[in-house]
Formats: sequence, structure tokens, C-alpha cells
Amino acid sequence: MAATADPVKPKTSPKSIKFLFGGLAGMGATVFVQPLDLVKNRMQLSGQGSKAREYKTSLHAVASILRNEGVRGIYTGLSAGLLRQATYTTTRLGIYTVLFERMTKADGTPPNFLMKALIGMTAGATGAFVGTPAEVALIRMTADGRLPPDQRRGYTNVFNALIRITREEGLTTLWRGCIPTMARAVVVNAAQLASYSQSKQALLDTGYFGDDILCHFCASMISGLVTTAASMPVDIVKTRIQNMRMIDGKPEYKNGLDVLFKVVGKEGFFSLWKGFTPYYARLGPHTVLTFIFLEQMNKFYKIYFLDS
Repeated sequence: MAATADPVKPKTSPKSIKFLFGGLAGMGATVFVQPLDLVKNRMQLSGQGSKAREYKTSLHAVASILRNEGVRGIYTGLSAGLLRQATYTTTRLGIYTVLFERMTKADGTPPNFLMKALIGMTAGATGAFVGTPAEVALIRMTADGRLPPDQRRGYTNVFNALIRITREEGLTTLWRGCIPTMARAVVVNAAQLASYSQSKQALLDTGYFGDDILCHFCASMISGLVTTAASMPVDIVKTRIQNMRMIDGKPEYKNGLDVLFKVVGKEGFFSLWKGFTPYYARLGPHTVLTFIFLEQMNKFYKIYFLDS
């Protein structure tokens, strides 16, 4: 009887654990790259409405933040960054996993590249919608230090920000800029999927790389360059809209196109790529660190819960 029994399928962690680990991995990576997010946001907002730049380079921005706000200032908005990962990354991973499994054929054949791209873009857009409130809080908290003391919002943490935004500006303000946020997620996912896959294959074809973490890191950095260039104009639209104030009872910007026209007209075409260096420096390492943390959590879960 034992010889004819069906083979035992290998144990895998429940979906809830996979989603939890995905969110925790993104949060762990954010702890390391939050300063780069801060610098990127500050540079995108600098010189708003004119060609004069508040920060000349990323290093100048870091030095200015350290001088004016201290070491703790570098981690301004960390609570919002962590909540963004807890909402955006967990939702994106959950949607992607569910859709991927549904699109996988009965014989185990996975979806083709185009279908994977569509699944990735759908998951990214959905995750971005869910994560928009944390994104709004993050943009405002990281922008606060560059304002004169009497103009600062002074949020103490992400939950204080969410409560005050809801009370002072209305619940819908939490989803301000959700369209460009979702558009950015679609662009990022599409660019990352295509460029990462191509970069990894090109590196493996050289014969100098194996399918290991070095190859993954290099492919991530190449992919990050392409993704950064493609998504930054949408990202600066998102940042400006989420940080805007009401002027004489009217919003600073009417919509995303208005932001683009004003930035190009008043600050120059290449201002659409303000903060390119910190954005790029964040994107690749964040991806690599997320996967490193994810692999380690899955490894320990397998050792202590599945194999015990």
C-alpha cells in the first residue's frame, strides 16, 4: 500500500505567511534606504517654481540636512516609509501571487512574459492605491524640514499625519495624487520586469556571472537605471501633488499635466529628473535587500516550522 501511495508534496508556507514576509522584507529594506528617499523627495521639491536649485547635488542635500536637522533628520518620515511598505508591498505581493496562481495552467506551466508583465502592472497599481495614504504622509513628513518653522506641518509620526490630514483636509486628501502614484507603479513594474529579465540574461551570457546574488545585484542596478529614467517624470508629478498646499482657496496644481507644464516651463525640461541619483541609488539596493530579507525569513521559517 505504501508503494502505491501518492508522493508527498513538499511543505510550503501558507499564503498569509508569504504576504507577511513580503511586507516585512520591504520594511527591512526601507530602514536602510530611507535617507535616500528623503534626499530624493527634497531634491524634487527644491527650486519649486523657479530655476534656482536649493540643493546642487545629492551630497549637498545630505550635508544640508545633517547641518540643519541633525543625524535624526536623515531618518525623517521613517514611520511613513515603513507603513508604505506594510501596505503597498504586502498588497502588491498578495495580488501578484493570487493572479499568478490563477493564470498558471493545470499542468504547472507558468504564464508567459506578457501575462507576467500585465499581472505585475495590475498588482503594482492596486498596491499603489492601497499605499497612497502612507505615501502622502511620507512626502509631507520628508518635505517639512526644508520649510521655515512657521510653515511646517509638524507631524510627529505617520499616524499623527494620517489623523491630522483627515481632520484638517478631509478623508479624500489621503488619496491625493493616487492616479500618478498608480501610473508610476505601472511604469516601474513594466520597466523593471523587462529590463531586469534582459539584464540578467545578458550578464549570464557573458560567462562571467552565475545565477547568484552578485548577478542579481548587478541586474538590479542596470534595471534600476532604466526604471529610474522611465518613471521619474511621473514620480515628480506624484511628489508635487501630494505635497501641494491650497493657495487662496485653490489647489497649487490642477492635475498631473499642469505639474508637468509648470515644471518644464519654470524649472526646465531636465528638472523632471531632479533627484535622479538618490532615486537610482535607492531602487536597486532596495530590491536586492528586500529579496535577501525575504529569502532569509523563508529559510528560517522552513527550518523551524516546516522541517521540525
